Amino acid sequence: MLLQELPKSMRPREKLLSMGGAVLTDAELLAVMLGTGLPGQNVLQLAQNLLDSFQNLAGLLQASPAVLQATKGLGGSARRAQLLAVLELAKRVLTQQMRKRDVMSDPENVRHYLQLQLSAHPHEVFAVMFLDNQHGFLGFKEMFSGTLNQTSVYPREVVKLALEWGAGSVILAHNHPSGNLRPSPADNHLTRTLQSALAMVDIKVLDHVIVGPGKTWSMAEQSPW
Repeated sequence: MLLQELPKSMRPREKLLSMGGAVLTDAELLAVMLGTGLPGQNVLQLAQNLLDSFQNLAGLLQASPAVLQATKGLGGSARRAQLLAVLELAKRVLTQQMRKRDVMSDPENVRHYLQLQLSAHPHEVFAVMFLDNQHGFLGFKEMFSGTLNQTSVYPREVVKLALEWGAGSVILAHNHPSGNLRPSPADNHLTRTLQSALAMVDIKVLDHVIVGPGKTWSMAEQSPW
């Protein structure tokens, strides 16, 4: 069925304007953003196919620009720019929310933020969230990057930046592009090394979050801390 054949009240844009975004499915919201479909495929069908290809909305938004460019229906620069703009807006909204509260009061929000920041990288990236003594958000920094299997992390640089920012605690994070979120022995060793180095200057490591496509692993929640 063509989109024009749907009753106006059932078309995504009209539903959004008359009833609000909460009633729309992910496919309908994505269809509003895309605007038009492809030959033989209306915009709702295109939106659903994209969600199926990337497993869900998070997977689509967190895909790298290169992957988006190679995806049917997203070859045009305007659509890719729209998706990347939505992702950046989501990052900024989460950052603003975290600046207003104790970060640790909403761990799920932290994990969403780290997913948006790290999951699209095709190689491993190690990053740090810096918090003040009341767990208020000071900032986020990607500090080291490496191959798919190994990242070189220098504890001295982490300590130095934490002191420069006046941090009282930190949340460590890195991505596993392979999708296997289980921490490796090297991950565990790195965590203990950084805990010891930061403890010497009275800075606490609250968690080490491993990020994969569409999911995260909290080392603090999954193992004795």
